[in-house]
Amino acid sequence: MFETILNNLSNIRFEYPYFLLLILVFIFCSIFCKAKIPTYIIPHLNIFEKNKHKSFIILSILKYMAIIFSILALSSPYKHLNTQIIKKDGIDIVLSLDTSGSMKELGLNKDNEAENRFKVVKDIVKDFLPKRVNDNVAIVVFGTSVMMATPLSFDKEAQKSIIDYLEVGMIGDKTAMIDSLATSVNILKNSKAKSKIVILLSDGEDNSSNIPLEVIIKLLKKYSIKVYCVGIGQSNRIMLNEISRQTQGKSYLADSKEDLNDIYKQIDNLEKSKINNNKITLKEFLFFYPLFLAIISLIFFIYLRNKE
Repeated sequence: MFETILNNLSNIRFEYPYFLLLILVFIFCSIFCKAKIPTYIIPHLNIFEKNKHKSFIILSILKYMAIIFSILALSSPYKHLNTQIIKKDGIDIVLSLDTSGSMKELGLNKDNEAENRFKVVKDIVKDFLPKRVNDNVAIVVFGTSVMMATPLSFDKEAQKSIIDYLEVGMIGDKTAMIDSLATSVNILKNSKAKSKIVILLSDGEDNSSNIPLEVIIKLLKKYSIKVYCVGIGQSNRIMLNEISRQTQGKSYLADSKEDLNDIYKQIDNLEKSKINNNKITLKEFLFFYPLFLAIISLIFFIYLRNKE
């Protein structure tokens, strides 16, 4: 509990911290700037001294509280909740993942030969997603047909959970790689992002698409969509190279989990959002708490002062 209180206090900041210097000014004046008042000697006054001393202490405390809490309220304390990115000028990304039957093959992870290719891919993609804090990401999977697993979203945690439910062969064992690019184009064509990219991962020949490659390349160029192609094992290197070349992307080949991990790191470094200035800080303003205490202290001060 004590730790929680400390964490909450560490999040409290002031919009106008320089006003807090007024507390020092007040303390200085209360010590060195006392008003000079005439002194009268009245016999037998000592019988009132005890009550007067107690009353003086209470009034002094209330006066200090009223002034200090007023200054705290003037400094506008707030609790820093978090920082949100204004969703503009980022990169919109579609992760297009092969779930065809060949992704069941083992051996991509040398440290765990029992892991199939798709399990390795899922782990790397889940590691890649949180790095794209500023970017809208969608996930498309393809086998015999194509399915959008998630639309464009900034909620990376939800997407990581969805990836856990994706399995090899869930939409057929064949490979509709080119059709998956058509779905990616549909997702990105109306995007207002400054950059639109597809990271296409596949491990085999396209044997199920209905749309010609030439048509897809024209659409990718029309909407300025760059494609990074990642091939695993005996993938169709010629087609992947052509897609990336025509769209000003880049083509990669992975023979191991380490290769695949390194490829996604390279792509992450190549495509960076430059929107550090497009941030807003979410705040919970707290000035009314010290203001309320200052008003209460002042009311009691006035009441007790007039009662004397």
